[in-house]
Amino acid sequence: MKNLLFLIVFSVFTLQAQVKKAPPRAEGDGPWPQLIIRGVTLVNSTGAPPIGPVDIVIEKNRIKDIDVVGFPGVPIDSSRRPKLKAGGKELDCSGMYLMPGFVDMHGHIGGRSQGADAEYVFKLWMGHGITTIRDPSAGNGLDWVLDQKKKSAANEITAPRILAYTSFGMGSEEPIATAEQARAWVRKNKERGADGIKFFGASPEVMFAALDENKKLGLRSACHHAQMDVGRWNVVKSAKAGLTSMEHWYGLPEALFDDKTVQNYPPQYNYQNEGDRFGEAGRLWKQAAKPNSPRWNAVMDTLLKLDFTIDPTFNIYEANRDVMRARTAEWHPLYTMPKLWQFYQPSRISHGSHWHKWGTEQEVNWRENYLIWMQFVNEYKNRGGRVTTGSDSGFIFQLYGFAYIRELELLREAGFHPLEIIRSATLHGAEALGLDKDLGSVEVGKLADFVIIDQNPLENLQVLYGTGAIKLDDNNEVIRVGGVKYTVKDGIVYDAKKLLEDVRKMVEKEKADNPKWQFKQPGMK
Repeated sequence: MKNLLFLIVFSVFTLQAQVKKAPPRAEGDGPWPQLIIRGVTLVNSTGAPPIGPVDIVIEKNRIKDIDVVGFPGVPIDSSRRPKLKAGGKELDCSGMYLMPGFVDMHGHIGGRSQGADAEYVFKLWMGHGITTIRDPSAGNGLDWVLDQKKKSAANEITAPRILAYTSFGMGSEEPIATAEQARAWVRKNKERGADGIKFFGASPEVMFAALDENKKLGLRSACHHAQMDVGRWNVVKSAKAGLTSMEHWYGLPEALFDDKTVQNYPPQYNYQNEGDRFGEAGRLWKQAAKPNSPRWNAVMDTLLKLDFTIDPTFNIYEANRDVMRARTAEWHPLYTMPKLWQFYQPSRISHGSHWHKWGTEQEVNWRENYLIWMQFVNEYKNRGGRVTTGSDSGFIFQLYGFAYIRELELLREAGFHPLEIIRSATLHGAEALGLDKDLGSVEVGKLADFVIIDQNPLENLQVLYGTGAIKLDDNNEVIRVGGVKYTVKDGIVYDAKKLLEDVRKMVEKEKADNPKWQFKQPGMK
């Protein structure tokens, strides 16, 4: 019989097994021999401030030149602009803002139980400017993910580029209980074509062996230090053994304990009861060492020295501090599939649907939790640590694409400057994945992956939502502004709003095919 942690992980991620693959690409124009994007204000994601107007020259799918062509508010002298070659294409983006394509470090590709297939998920991502994702745990199966990865790389489907991280032990015929078994599985994992490994925990002997072997092979790794093993193996131990990034926060407060060795579990706690699991997680940061204490600083110094990446995914737990906000988000009626909406409802079975008995006390605990968690992450960034952006969508009322933009807002709440947020969403993600030679910033020689929008996202990150941001016009009329206008991947230009319109039609069709279904809040008639 397989070990306990394997069964827990398997029960969660088989929820996502084998969704329908994306159809052949019918969207996007290009790539062209030459593409010139004209007149943008550039946010290049290196930490530099915006600059413009700029013309960006792309040849096939690489940035060939970046030319400053004038000054704000002054007509551009056409003689200063790069010339269009025969067979080239011009894209007039005068007055718009251009950033590198976004990287989602925690992108599960749908799920059968969620009613979310690949096309639906990919278009929500691409419609929000996400051009690269890390699939943590390959929930649809490694061969399935590698197929979609290959087709995305060839731009045969409308999808972000994909990095496939398998869940540790996936495909093993028996539990991995020894160091030798761990090393053998890691070697086979690379042979199969995986880009890395997602861990949930294991015995110290197995974790060390797997991480050490993975590091020797040059692959990267992520870990959700689940409570079933975190008592003997926390983030610091993982990082020292070779883990390259952590997800969420699990394992970090435990590394910060200075007056205990395990979480203060109440006697009636049962990890398989997610009301217990998430309720008690909301008390966890207050059990850790205080900010700026010797233990706090020692843990942070260790992770910084190891060049460790933190991918906090603040958004995925936001419902825990305000469930009404998460479940009444304005995009749900338009963009959330009926089956996905049903999956979100209170349940003792569906993962992340732990609203058995959730109220003021639990939400207050989680708000206090966030204050300390955000302080650690912001300080880690300030001291030179790498913080990335991930969404973990498809659970807990968080919708693909929309949740990613919410993650950017939550980094702002944590204390990040908007330029630091864009860097986390782009360059730092590319660095964490080992792709920064090609992606993550707008620089000559890099791939042509961009987000283009007709509003200034540094003034208001909400303009990046597919539903836009609310504004009053000069006639005192309420209007919506923003929404990504173009998503460019590999020099191919996608109409981002058209992609989201396709998603709306998918949702409308699903509702029409189920006429008895009604969108309603939990427990309401």
